[in-house]
Amino acid sequence: MGNFSSLHRNEIMEEMKRKELDLLVIGGGITGSGIALDAVTRGLQTAVLEMQDFAAGTSSRSTKLVHGGLRYLKQFEIRMVAEVGKERAIVYENGPHVTTPEWMLLPFHEGGTFGPFTTNIGLRVYDYLAGVKRGERRKMLSPEKTLQLEPLLKKDGLKGAGYYVEYKTDDARLTIEVIKKAVEKGAHAINYVKVTSFIYDDHGKVIGVKAEDQTTVDIHNIYAKKIINACGPWVDILRELDGSKHGKHLHLTKGVHLVFSQERFPLQQAVYFDTPDGRMVFAIPRDGKTYVGTTDTTYKGEIAHPTMTKEDRGYILEAINYMFPSLRVKEEDVESSWAGIRPLIAEDGKKPGKISRRDEIFISKSGLISMAGGKLTGYRKMAEQAVDTVVSQLKDELGIIYSQSETKTLPISGGEVNGSKGFQQFMKGKVKQGVELGIAEEIARKLVKRYGANVDKVFNLYETRKLEADEEGIDAVVFAELCYGLEYELVYKPTDFFIRRTGALFFDIDWVREHKESVMLYMRKQLSFKAERNINFVHELERLLKEAVEPAE
Repeated sequence: MGNFSSLHRNEIMEEMKRKELDLLVIGGGITGSGIALDAVTRGLQTAVLEMQDFAAGTSSRSTKLVHGGLRYLKQFEIRMVAEVGKERAIVYENGPHVTTPEWMLLPFHEGGTFGPFTTNIGLRVYDYLAGVKRGERRKMLSPEKTLQLEPLLKKDGLKGAGYYVEYKTDDARLTIEVIKKAVEKGAHAINYVKVTSFIYDDHGKVIGVKAEDQTTVDIHNIYAKKIINACGPWVDILRELDGSKHGKHLHLTKGVHLVFSQERFPLQQAVYFDTPDGRMVFAIPRDGKTYVGTTDTTYKGEIAHPTMTKEDRGYILEAINYMFPSLRVKEEDVESSWAGIRPLIAEDGKKPGKISRRDEIFISKSGLISMAGGKLTGYRKMAEQAVDTVVSQLKDELGIIYSQSETKTLPISGGEVNGSKGFQQFMKGKVKQGVELGIAEEIARKLVKRYGANVDKVFNLYETRKLEADEEGIDAVVFAELCYGLEYELVYKPTDFFIRRTGALFFDIDWVREHKESVMLYMRKQLSFKAERNINFVHELERLLKEAVEPAE
């Protein structure tokens, strides 16, 4: 097993530099993580550099659905719907602890985008293209049955609904589990290391990078036979660095989601609905909350730090009150929010919501391989295509032959529970074990869903370090999760723990407020933060807590 502990960052860095890699992946979102897993399991010496935290960009700020892209049928993206639709089941079976089937209601009203006939046809085609299993195929519902499932829906003009299955996920944890599995298989991966320039040979071919460790400001030279730029919204910035940003380029769009308590927005059923301007919005119940989004607007601001604006918030609140008129939600009802950027491949003349989510590979004259576009759902297939490109080049240039991709049936970290059927039995046993250790049943269930097969390590930390938790003044479960994050998930900043490893800043913001001081104090001690850095981390978390509730001007 590889090293993925923040207590051993120097060792990880040294391993990357020790010899020439077969493949260096720049970017630790879901695409880069997937590429690393595919490559290392084929036998390539692989490393990943991420300038922020893993999943800190788009991969923790999506709608948190592994879905087949039903709306792309309207754009006649048949191939993408078919391919991505089939990938949903693969993602689910390989990590059933972080992905769950979710029945989705698609209501149709008089004058709306969808009607009974077109919805029936669309969902039937969708089932066929995506290879949906029999028990999850679409159903068409009467207005009465629709309102039984979700009484909050607008009744005026309701003509019925389509009912079909999507898959709910925790996008950041999915990314973390994929990169952890890559590390378990022998890849090296590190966060907070930024590529500042490329290294070329005498023929202008890229052979390595200069990278700055942002925790130490040290510059490192890392060499590799092949380099993949999988930087999501930053793909074009790396292409500019390489002098190869020609032809197609990215079009960035922003999506915003608002979070409400179930008390204020008691949604019973996930709903996918159209707004008066024709955009589609999801409303999804999750862990005692309801979240709603997205806005899908062109974005030209700071890539690393998109935020909700008053306009974004107003649009979503208006959409909610349009489809769920009895709620009358207001600005003060918003508990939290997040904003994320989608890196789409530009298509002249198309509005953001109409641009395809397809992926493409660009290869520059220097040999830099860039992967752009795509969807969370299709990450594994995208990774397979990228690594196929690499192994084909290595075969032609060096005569090296690697095996075919094996990720189709490979569980991600925590997913070693005998698939979705096995996970149900696994869940029962582990929740019982957690309760026997003294953990409340609801919390034990949450831990099993969060960590899957890795929950044993969390339980062990809870059991063996209770005394230390008391001494540190930290709740024993929180302490176990924090220690696991530091020692097994490369948590370096408080925001890594509170956002990407637990999702708490989005879905349990009061929990963050309750535990932030004790967590930051312990992290400072363990990772030996100097006073200035610690102050910066404190300010960063406070700023993000504020921005989750208050929109930017």
